[in-house]
Amino acid sequence: MHLEQLALIVDDYDDAIRFFVDVLEFELVEDSPSLTNDGREKRWVVVRPPGATTALLLARADGERQERVVGDQFAARVGLFLRVDDFQASYDRMRAAGVEFVTEPRQEPYGQVAVFIDVAGNRWDLLGPRPSQ
Repeated sequence: MHLEQLALIVDDYDDAIRFFVDVLEFELVEDSPSLTNDGREKRWVVVRPPGATTALLLARADGERQERVVGDQFAARVGLFLRVDDFQASYDRMRAAGVEFVTEPRQEPYGQVAVFIDVAGNRWDLLGPRPSQ
């Protein structure tokens, strides 16, 4: 058993794809036309980190209730965690690409970490490798 994907509500499909694919270097797994439950057009957009099995479904906000939670799906807490092999290289590349970091890098028992904001406004931890046990 594994967690296949997690829905992330975004304002715009194309802006979200640019952020996750061009900036974070995720793979675009799928971008297919689809329909809402009541027959309106939407897209099925799935991205994931290279080599990962768990993906993000980028779901455009549909209606006032969903629009209100864009960027606040985790109640202003860090809700997503991206672990990388080379923390400093990833941090430097992301900053150069305009990613907003809201904390400076720090060392924690679980690895180096810095909090950043995604295209929708959600908070993520950028995590370096786990320390050797």
